[in-house]
Amino acid sequence: MNGPWVFALSVPAIVAFAAIALLRRSSWSARLADRPNERSLHTVPTPRVGGLGLLAGAFPVAAAFADFPLVVMLGCALALAVVSFIDDRKSLPIQVRLPAHAAAAMVALLAIGGPDMRHPVSSVVAAFLGIVAIVWMTNLFNFMDGADGLAGGMAMIGFATLALAAGSADVMPLAFVAGALAAASLGFLGHNFPPARVFLGDAGSVPLGFLAGALGLYGVFAGAWSVAVPLLAFSPFIADATVTLLRRVMRGERFWQAHRGHYYQRLVLARWPRRELALGAYALMAVACASALAAQRSGVNVQFGIILVWVAAYALLFLTIERSKPAA
Repeated sequence: MNGPWVFALSVPAIVAFAAIALLRRSSWSARLADRPNERSLHTVPTPRVGGLGLLAGAFPVAAAFADFPLVVMLGCALALAVVSFIDDRKSLPIQVRLPAHAAAAMVALLAIGGPDMRHPVSSVVAAFLGIVAIVWMTNLFNFMDGADGLAGGMAMIGFATLALAAGSADVMPLAFVAGALAAASLGFLGHNFPPARVFLGDAGSVPLGFLAGALGLYGVFAGAWSVAVPLLAFSPFIADATVTLLRRVMRGERFWQAHRGHYYQRLVLARWPRRELALGAYALMAVACASALAAQRSGVNVQFGIILVWVAAYALLFLTIERSKPAA
């Protein structure tokens, strides 16, 4: 491993871990405490300062390696972190949060494929789908941030996969940015692995979800991978959040409100040990990410086959949970 990689992987992890340790001992720990309620899975007040430390570790290093489109994406993620920090403090309505997510997605898409960039977006439909995909990734990461170690593990494993894939395709700015995010997520996990001492908060989960979508799309237009790669890499979160949302919509529920109906939440409510759940999720994430790397080196037919196998696997997993673990 050469010098730039050592720097990009070590500094974010160390800075994130140290920054979170300081924030845990600051007055912000109490100000941003997540207090248990009827929809919570935790039982004691827990500070939502992990995301602030994670971003402090990742963003300066990521920006040092980023090209112009990636700098724009990091700026959008930082703007979303500010909006989400306010949300952590004052609980902003969806009428404020969702337009902010959409605006950030539009700016990211213009940076990736605008008329003055190297990778023009030639279709209005493709642009619309890209915005929807980024907004959905932004929100689903927030939805799935509800159990100790889960979102941090998905960020570490998912972004590490994007870093490996981008590096193998010689898209180095993207590789270093994704690597810095993965490393900072590891630093965060030092405080969040069960039993969690801190949570990401919206200020952490929303920017991470946004970057998962934006970097995934950037890699497609940069020729680093097909859509299958980021889709498979983050599929454990995509599958749970998407199926749960569709079920809530079909039941006429207010899908934007907090709830405990995700499959991982139902396992926690069924008294699965938090560490067992986290380690099981990491194993699932690792296999999904290995399939993403395999898809990168495969043809379209093989990629489609891999996706079909995962659709069947998630359907079987969710049906098993449905039959054995009652809904909240």
